[in-house]
Amino acid sequence: MLPPASETAPARDVRPAVAARPELAQALLDRGLGERRAYGMLVELLEVAPKRLAGSPGYEAAARWAERTMQDIGLANVRMEPVMAPHWERGDPERASARLADGSALELSACALGGSPAGSVTAPAVELNGLAALAELEAAGGSLQGRIVFLNQRMNPAARSSFQAYGGAAGQRTRGPALAAKLGAVGVVIRSLSSADDDVPHTGMTRFEDAGPKIPALALGVQSAERLSAALAAGKVESVTLETHCRELADREQWNVVGEIAGSKWPEEVVVLGAHLDAWETGDGAHDDGAGCTHVLEAARLLLACGVAPLRTVRVVLFANEENGLAGGRGYAEAHAGEAHFVLIESDSGGGTPRGLGLSVDEHVLERLRPAGAPLAAIAAERVSGGGGGADIGPMAERAGAPEGSLSVDDTRYFDLHHSANDVLESVHPRQLELGAVVLAYWAAVLADLGPGELSYN
Repeated sequence: MLPPASETAPARDVRPAVAARPELAQALLDRGLGERRAYGMLVELLEVAPKRLAGSPGYEAAARWAERTMQDIGLANVRMEPVMAPHWERGDPERASARLADGSALELSACALGGSPAGSVTAPAVELNGLAALAELEAAGGSLQGRIVFLNQRMNPAARSSFQAYGGAAGQRTRGPALAAKLGAVGVVIRSLSSADDDVPHTGMTRFEDAGPKIPALALGVQSAERLSAALAAGKVESVTLETHCRELADREQWNVVGEIAGSKWPEEVVVLGAHLDAWETGDGAHDDGAGCTHVLEAARLLLACGVAPLRTVRVVLFANEENGLAGGRGYAEAHAGEAHFVLIESDSGGGTPRGLGLSVDEHVLERLRPAGAPLAAIAAERVSGGGGGADIGPMAERAGAPEGSLSVDDTRYFDLHHSANDVLESVHPRQLELGAVVLAYWAAVLADLGPGELSYN
């Protein structure tokens, strides 16, 4: 006797596919591409606050700009919600160099990692291939006493996506310096997490244990990393010198900036469009995450301009302190813990050509959503895939048990620019930026109008 079908295979989702909205897509494209307001917003943001790391005067200027912009485009309930955020400053320019056996100096292009302390050290150097090599050394009971450690893992060029390549090497930046310090190292330099073959260093956060040792930690430009590696392999390096002037100051009040389009049927249920307003001060943060900020602002403007009345509330949130603490994301989750969040979408992958929507829901739900993306095929942005999300929206999504997603863009060149002096306005294409806002606006409207339970699979 055969067992019941329910015991041999999961039940099939028989709910109808989510309907496409071609008229909406056309209206958003016509207005967005005709007016191209996203790029103008980005120009304004970078003029007002090109340097806007949490705790800086630039961040306060950016938050005031965001508040004014939300009011100007017609969002309701605009406010600045306070959070306490870390305050780290780079200080005077950092320096890294190697002294060679012939008495000459090899100058290295470097920048301090976020969270690095101040310090000046000269010591012999040892090269290791990233965090895994450090962990193996620790497991074997090894020591790095009195050494400067050079972590030289490159992003895997064979990875199928830029973010996969980045994720595979990011541990040497985020956790490598703390582990090296634990093993007795007096300083760390890492190969920048960059897909470019240039000598521009890429910063980013590193995390030391509160009670553990803290040592100067810097990133080298890719070409400097190659030069240092070759010199070490040839036995030419006598010592490496690192100099940083960073300061860790008391936490400061910062702000998430919030505005809404009220829902016409279920206003108590929220669809979040999020991005982070802070940026590393090595560049202008044009792609990371100025592009995301203008994506969500322009998406909201387009919805209002096209007369869209979403059934749920669409809430734009520009988060504080994503880069070096996530205080904005955590603070938002605390402040809005009792609210019903239907779905949260983040744009934090740059201003490249949009490809579609990533959403962390069951594949059965994705199958039902895919037909709704058909009107975006005209701009090759109809893709609906699994796995979307974002650092800022993650705490609220977890607390609320709500799906999270992200705008999918072509990220081929994103890590050429990310966290570096390359991330400037000139690297952003106005049409690509505007198209990202259009795609985000379309999906915000579609998701806000779904029936109850349509993002779950039972």
